[in-house]
Amino acid sequence: QLQLVESGGGSVQAGGSLSLSCTASGDTYCMAWFRQTPGKEREAVAFIYTGTDMPFYADSVKGRFTISDLTDKKTLVLQMNDLKPQDTGMYYCAADTRRRGINWRLPRSYSSWGRGTQVTVSS
Repeated sequence: QLQLVESGGGSVQAGGSLSLSCTASGDTYCMAWFRQTPGKEREAVAFIYTGTDMPFYADSVKGRFTISDLTDKKTLVLQMNDLKPQDTGMYYCAADTRRRGINWRLPRSYSSWGRGTQVTVSS
């Protein structure tokens, strides 16, 4: 099982930007970012098959967030622009070693998870 470590969370005012990073202990074939707030289910934010230029986004973040992976297949970045208070939450990195067939919106699709990094957006 891969070890995932997130970094880059913090507090920002609405309209600001943050960049999150996730480093995996080994090669991955798909990686994603989820977020969760107290009392709510974990929500998929963005997904990518590593080594491809085929990202997927939740409708709520399209045009504002960009997911990318470095060519080493171990590092995932989420650039978040024009942040809104509703983007507040704990952000988790997820990964799996499958090359295809992932239902990227479902948490159970991923075999490895990071511990999360907090993002707080104030109005």
